Amino acid sequence: MIKKLVILVFLLILLSCQSSKKEVKMSYITLDFDRMWNYNDPASTELKFQTLLDSIITTDADYDKSYHLQLLTQLARTKGLQSKFDEGHELLDQVEDLLVDDLKTARMRYLLERGRLYNSAGKKEKARPLFLQAWQLGTKSNLDLYSLDAAHMMGIVEPIDQQLSWNLKALELARNSKDKRTSNWLGPLYNNIGWTYHDQAKYNKALEMFQQDLAWRNEIGDENGARISSWSVARAQRSLGNINEALKIQLELEKEVDQLNLPKDGYVYEELGEIYLLKDQPDLSGHYFKLAYEILSQDKWLQSNEPDRLQRISELSSQ
Repeated sequence: MIKKLVILVFLLILLSCQSSKKEVKMSYITLDFDRMWNYNDPASTELKFQTLLDSIITTDADYDKSYHLQLLTQLARTKGLQSKFDEGHELLDQVEDLLVDDLKTARMRYLLERGRLYNSAGKKEKARPLFLQAWQLGTKSNLDLYSLDAAHMMGIVEPIDQQLSWNLKALELARNSKDKRTSNWLGPLYNNIGWTYHDQAKYNKALEMFQQDLAWRNEIGDENGARISSWSVARAQRSLGNINEALKIQLELEKEVDQLNLPKDGYVYEELGEIYLLKDQPDLSGHYFKLAYEILSQDKWLQSNEPDRLQRISELSSQ
């Protein structure tokens, strides 16, 4: 049973592994479980992490306490993404009880995930001091990746007028860090900062950030990310009044999605509806709003967070 379980989880890593007890126990220490994350499917990620957790033997000579506690924090994160907040906190209570001062990375991840659980539950006042503590610990300990994550989360929980400064701190870290995992945050940060500028009606600065994001995505070959960045560029162009440029980009995205046989994009349809509305072409506008509503009305996040937006799309689809 042990060998079958290990093969299910570590198939690629343990192709040549024998069933010796020592090899099995060493495998969970060397595996980078962060690579197993699928943020779009936290339930399946939870199962993978739980399988890993079940393989850990805390009394073994090869037991790695830091690995164990870090894994628990990520299991807690899968719970939070499924709104299982109490279960997530219970896991983090276990981590808190076992933390010692020299486990700085585990402590950082504990602080971040405890904060994320509170933030996802709408308790920003409890999340903020945890993210701030993580930022302070991370910068003191030169843990760039987790310091950046803390700054990113501070940019979410802080009031709007303070969010940009935290995002810029995160961007500086990503640009200057020698850690590739930290520099991999550049694209998301360009995007986040772009939307912060957009929310402040600083559309030229927003466009600049979205264009940098697009250039970065193209450089690393992230085709899906590049499509999202292109959409953001077009959205900023619409806000700037450059309607024809915005239309050109969104039509190219619609065509690309069709040619690649990708899932239909409700956000592209929504933007096309908005653009044709501005161009006073009600038939085309209504057509695209109808397509948008068919897809976006199934989006649970929009249902919970932007019901007025969905209502508007619905009303415009029937005109």
